[in-house]
Amino acid sequence: MKKFLLIALCFAAAAAAVTGATRSRKNEISRNLDIFNSVYKELQTFYVDSIDAERSINVAIAAMLNDIDPYTEYISAKDQEGFRSMTTGEYAGIGSLIQERPGGTVIISDPYEGSPAALAGLRPGDVIITIDGDSVAGWRSDKVSERLKGPAGTKVVVMVDRPYVQDSIVTVEITRRKIQIPSVPYYGLAADGVGYIALNSFTDKSYDEVRDALLDLKNNRGAESLILDLRGNGGGLLESAVKILGLFLPKNTEVLTTRGKGLLNERTYKTSVKPVDTKMPVVVLIDGATASSSEIVTGALQDLDRAVVVGNRSFGKGLVQGTRQLPYEGLLKITTAKYYIPSGRLIQAIDYSRRNPDGSVARIPDSLTTVFYTAGGREVRDGGGITPDIKIDYPDVNRITYNVVRDNWSFDFATKYATEHKSIPAPAEFEVTDSIYEQFKQSIDPSRFQYDKVLETAMKQMRELARTEGYMNDSTTAEFDRLEAMLRHDLYRDLDTHRADIVTYLAPEILSRYYYNRGELEYDVKHSPDVKRAVEILRSDEYDKILHPRSAR
Repeated sequence: MKKFLLIALCFAAAAAAVTGATRSRKNEISRNLDIFNSVYKELQTFYVDSIDAERSINVAIAAMLNDIDPYTEYISAKDQEGFRSMTTGEYAGIGSLIQERPGGTVIISDPYEGSPAALAGLRPGDVIITIDGDSVAGWRSDKVSERLKGPAGTKVVVMVDRPYVQDSIVTVEITRRKIQIPSVPYYGLAADGVGYIALNSFTDKSYDEVRDALLDLKNNRGAESLILDLRGNGGGLLESAVKILGLFLPKNTEVLTTRGKGLLNERTYKTSVKPVDTKMPVVVLIDGATASSSEIVTGALQDLDRAVVVGNRSFGKGLVQGTRQLPYEGLLKITTAKYYIPSGRLIQAIDYSRRNPDGSVARIPDSLTTVFYTAGGREVRDGGGITPDIKIDYPDVNRITYNVVRDNWSFDFATKYATEHKSIPAPAEFEVTDSIYEQFKQSIDPSRFQYDKVLETAMKQMRELARTEGYMNDSTTAEFDRLEAMLRHDLYRDLDTHRADIVTYLAPEILSRYYYNRGELEYDVKHSPDVKRAVEILRSDEYDKILHPRSAR
């Protein structure tokens, strides 16, 4: 019966979404709205159990909208604070990320530098016990987060259990305040003369932060070229992206066109701010999590031959969302247009209007993409995101590294290490020494380390297949036994074998305990293959050869 309820609600709601201009279309909408209302009224009247009206309607709306695309969504009044914080980068609270752990505990995972949480002395790894005297045992992280947030100027009392210290119960009183999450968490010099700016979001304040960082790098730190890091940047405000492009392009440069329903809903965006530098060589770093507004910036700079793009193919989101006000203070975030960058290409990777019979969608295959041309005549393609000019190949994450990170072994060791060491070298000089790595290895309890049993499962399947096909005998069994012994996991050997991979996660985790997110990024600038490759390009004639291949011959 519950399944029937969901199907009925989703069907009626989806039917109600159909729009049109003709009278027959309007009649169809009215008819299906009547059906929806009648179905829901009958269910409320005659269904054997009580039905949660708000939950049922929200499930129906979510099912309908998810069938359109993952970006069109209904935002109720109570959920709009999170939505607003994404566009402004600010909220009121204690200023810390939290993490839900297995077993029903929630911990402080990453206090922001200078935040009320950090100033009150909360540390990564602190297990939250009570909030204002109320036990949080069994609470999910969203409920804990809701209680920690509150109007600026109000106080909250938090009791935590601090691991690896003698007096483990710590109680702090924190005065909430407006938290502004920076769009530029770090900038500096990647090398002599090479500036670096990490941009992690596009909010209404991002332009000012990027401009100020760029001016400081040029005027005070001797930067003659720039690395703009958009790795992991999932986007944000389209207008912010256009303004940031204006820092590097002449005023009134056309950088974007959006096209909605009908010709009247087409709009062209041009840069409108005074540029800081239209000649400085620029490399943009991207990866698979670079999306939306990040792809607008990357794609426009690539199409206009204004920057070299380095990294891995971006996410591929070429859709624009707007908001519509709904009754009872609700919002509908709705896809209103597709965007096209200067070459004329659309980089949307998935066509949600073309679904497989089972309702699934797939990325547009490379074979069906179309060639476009940059301002200088270089070939670029639509569909499937932005393809970098220089691709960086990363090895697949091995199983033991995955388990070390997934099961918080690196997180917990960093917490323990920070309680035992008051200070460490600056991020640019810090290294995970043999001594530190040995301490890390010894912190792992082999009896609790959860290996993914891929090899073990495969061996069992091979034995069963051999038995089914009649190949199992004493000799075959002995060979299987010998192979299993060879492939049996040896934790400390595996940790040594994959040390280099594990350190890429362990080092930033340790640094964050002393230097917050800024320290992680500063370390990455000195060790990331992407950044090193970008520096090589900017310090050689390779930059000009990539952007102007014909003149380089």
